[in-house]
Amino acid sequence: MIIRQAKREDAAEVSDFLNALVALGKRRLPADEDFVRDVYIGHVDNIACSVAEDADGTLLGIQILLRATEGNPYGVEPGWGIIGTHVNPKAARRGVGRKLFAATRAAAEGAGLQKIEATIGAKSPDALAYYDTMGFETFARDAEKVRKFFEV
Repeated sequence: MIIRQAKREDAAEVSDFLNALVALGKRRLPADEDFVRDVYIGHVDNIACSVAEDADGTLLGIQILLRATEGNPYGVEPGWGIIGTHVNPKAARRGVGRKLFAATRAAAEGAGLQKIEATIGAKSPDALAYYDTMGFETFARDAEKVRKFFEV
């Protein structure tokens, strides 16, 4: 497995596995190619957008790290990082998220971030467990979402 920066050409394959996550009830955000290209790969505030790729070229996951700006839609403190992680359901439990986070953490350090925030659905036990395992700490919770941060 290699970790590399996402390319615009990756949008179709990422969209495919995001749609699989939607079908499994593990994602509620859009999953179309334009969303992947504009909001993940090509976002103006991107610090990094990494993908995990298997030896055969199959994309196993994507992790996005944005710099939070004033008025961002997640309510993240400006200057912090905003992280999003999505693993292809066919690659679950293979260490994809751990390898992606190693690259993301290095990018956060290089960008001078002090903290990274993840906003996770309160009914997403796999995602909550992942961020706990990566060392994120819960600082806010309601019926719909859990907000966690990581000190870089």
